[in-house]
Amino acid sequence: MKYLMRFVSAFCLLAILSVPARAEAIKLVTLEYPPYEYETETGADGIVVRILQEAFQKMGKDIEISVLPWKRALNMTQTGEADAIFTAYKTPERETFLDYSETVLMPQVLSVWAKKGSDIGFDGSIESLSNVSIGLVDGISYGTAVDDAVAAGTLKSLDYAPESSNNIKKLLGGRIDAVIMNKYGAMHHLKNQNGLDQVAEIEPEISSVPSYIAFSKANGLADLRDQLDGVLQEMIASGEYQSIIDAYFQE
Repeated sequence: MKYLMRFVSAFCLLAILSVPARAEAIKLVTLEYPPYEYETETGADGIVVRILQEAFQKMGKDIEISVLPWKRALNMTQTGEADAIFTAYKTPERETFLDYSETVLMPQVLSVWAKKGSDIGFDGSIESLSNVSIGLVDGISYGTAVDDAVAAGTLKSLDYAPESSNNIKKLLGGRIDAVIMNKYGAMHHLKNQNGLDQVAEIEPEISSVPSYIAFSKANGLADLRDQLDGVLQEMIASGEYQSIIDAYFQE
């Protein structure tokens, strides 16, 4: 009986050791930036969060997403405490400790928004907006073209608000003619105020700045970065990427 128990114990130990250990989840960090990424009671959500969740699922990788102050998130990827960060602009300083995706994860598009049927007459030049009443957020940079036009007095009728949501409310109420805003940010606030069917983006866009997912060089994840690039490109080409975005705003 003693020998039988020893055999059973040895067999059980061998069985336990032969089970492959579950790979640790990839640790991603980001900032509070709706509708792209934000914290909810049940975890992170947002259009970029959903895109990455689907992409990593296709790769067979588990992920953990933490929404943090941006400076802390950057520091965690620099030290290797976190594996990757999104949605990050590319700078020479950050490239010293981050391996950026080749694929643009999310273009940050700045555009003009007005109520449907409005005759704004925007032709792509800031000068064409000179006599349009425009809502802006106080203290926010809108890029060189808009900031320079504001400083030069080219835009003659500006209405400042403390938050983007305030400008959307004023636009829907007819108190201003247009807003200049990040594309999906505008759609986010319009959705929250039941105004998606009342307002339209006026083409062409003012500017588009690419943002990426970038992996910590400290953790040597360039191969994972390359694998994710391939999956993201497939999702974009198939239309799945845009479908995830469209589904978010249709909820």
